[in-house]
Amino acid sequence: MNDSIFTGCIPALMTPCTTERTPDYDALVAKGRELVDLGMRAVVYCGSMGDWPLLSEAERQEGVARLVAAGVPVIVGTGAVNSKEAVSHAAHAARVGAQGLMVIPRVLSRGTAPAAQKAHFSAILAAAPELPAVIYNSPYYGFATRAELFFALRREHPNLIGFKEFGGADDLRYAAEHITSQDDDVSLMVGVDTQVFHGFVNCHATGAITGVGNALPKEVLQLVALCKKAATGDLEARRQAQELESALAVLSSFDEGVDLVLYYKHLMVLNGDSEYRLHFNESDALSEAQRRYVETQYALFREWYAQWSAQLGKAR
Repeated sequence: MNDSIFTGCIPALMTPCTTERTPDYDALVAKGRELVDLGMRAVVYCGSMGDWPLLSEAERQEGVARLVAAGVPVIVGTGAVNSKEAVSHAAHAARVGAQGLMVIPRVLSRGTAPAAQKAHFSAILAAAPELPAVIYNSPYYGFATRAELFFALRREHPNLIGFKEFGGADDLRYAAEHITSQDDDVSLMVGVDTQVFHGFVNCHATGAITGVGNALPKEVLQLVALCKKAATGDLEARRQAQELESALAVLSSFDEGVDLVLYYKHLMVLNGDSEYRLHFNESDALSEAQRRYVETQYALFREWYAQWSAQLGKAR
């Protein structure tokens, strides 16, 4: 099983929205292609960032198919209320030529039952046995996959080759200590933007799935590169990575909140990507205070980054 897709930096694409509140597939593909051309290893679609609960099964699968057809390496999110639909997404991903799966726990119905989750995960993995897959662990889905369940699944499904951890610093450490350190062939993906340094340096992550990297791709790619270098013991890279992560801290922290898509779409608009102005629910919008706050923090980061980059350039 080739797990190289789960390395480096991978943005979780958001779904741009037309004035009819339907997916703008042309804009989706253009952004996916742009991000990969900038150096992203692949894209994730549809995870939480892609608004999977707000899209139909057909809409999600059309987005996947269009990205694949455009030559964008795609990891497909399998989030669904029922296992039947999750299996449909996995089978479709394999059929159209996606390169990986992000396996999301069963939600709402029996979501806290380990036996139900094992059956759910098994059905998804069995539907696309040739696609490398990671389990997406997040407190927002109400279920924590622990080592015993992970390795029971891996014994039955060798395409399960990794773990995406969204739970924060302690959960990343648990994954490193009890899961990925058991088996060198298992990859750990940092799943929350505030923990990139900790994930790579302290937990031996192989990659990061990012939200803020949609809006700040060059800066997040630089952060990941510095963290990978710092993980080898490089003193200067460690200092620079911590400085950059600290400067990004507020913008990255939106990844931890319920309004993450609203914030990151607004950052895209500030970049000039007007196709991210709308949301699928018309009532979904940042408050005026939230907009002012994120705009102030964005401007502050831009000014800091310009001076910091110039200083690094002089030091070389």
